[in-house]
Amino acid sequence: MLLEVRDLHVEFHTRDGVAKAVNGVSYGVDAGETLAVLGESGSGKSVTAQAVMGILDIPPGRITGGEVVFQGRDLLRLKEDERRRVRGAGMAMIFQDALSSLNPVLSVGDQLGEMFTVHRGMSRKDARAKAVELMDRVRIPAARERVKQYPHQFSGGMRQRIMIAMALALEPALIIADEPTTALDVTVQAQVMELLAELQREYRMGLILITHDLGVVADVADRIAVMYAGRIVESAPVHDIYKAPAHPYTRGLLESIPRLDQKGQELYAIKGLPPNLMSIPPGCAFHPRCPLARDVCRTDEPPLYEVSPTRGSACHFWRECMDD
Repeated sequence: MLLEVRDLHVEFHTRDGVAKAVNGVSYGVDAGETLAVLGESGSGKSVTAQAVMGILDIPPGRITGGEVVFQGRDLLRLKEDERRRVRGAGMAMIFQDALSSLNPVLSVGDQLGEMFTVHRGMSRKDARAKAVELMDRVRIPAARERVKQYPHQFSGGMRQRIMIAMALALEPALIIADEPTTALDVTVQAQVMELLAELQREYRMGLILITHDLGVVADVADRIAVMYAGRIVESAPVHDIYKAPAHPYTRGLLESIPRLDQKGQELYAIKGLPPNLMSIPPGCAFHPRCPLARDVCRTDEPPLYEVSPTRGSACHFWRECMDD
């Protein structure tokens, strides 16, 4: 296994109390595999990724338990200079807002080239040539001329391609893409996802795709992990999820996708709001919004039941959910 996250716990200490953002998350991804991590805002998807990358703000964040095993080493036990060497060369991250992630006063060529001058000791001239090569690779037109331009001179889709190029620069074994298509229109979303999938196949990278949109991952993911209130509530191969979800929350996310055969009908929405992470309800955290909730759901937190050897669901009534 390329990456294994085991029973990870992350808290944020604030003036109002302790927010339990990640509560025992476990998942893995292998070389050449795509894992999609799904859930609403605040479910813990990005915080888990930041803990894996070693870029969590500490304080107020704090990792209180678990392991992050990458290529056989527990990253949480490494010193900061060792973690820094893993970032970029071993694993890289693509952020959702490319404009705020790129330095506005440096050309894109300088920012791409810095990866090679710092990590590979290249000259500025050679690093600039590698930057042009990367821009060509992610299909930015006229790369040789545009390498001197600044982030604001690129469209949103082109800036996202630059972020992908930056992540690929040192050919890492794992890429984490945190909602890489959020601010893009549907056509550009498809182009970016197609590019990511193509590059992943070419380099045989592991890919963790963080998103709240089940429609985005249908064609690219191998497995899906669904998060709610800092926990994974369902984990399964992608086709199993779409065929018969085994958790009411997953079912709700699927039913929220607009469909062509429901033209003119009101869009489905999951009732209620995600819980406050400083006061997560007892029992199953989803029970206040769940149509299947019963007394046991309000008192007993469900484990991740084994639905099959490749599938788990944190629902006491997962069988009924699949039968609906």
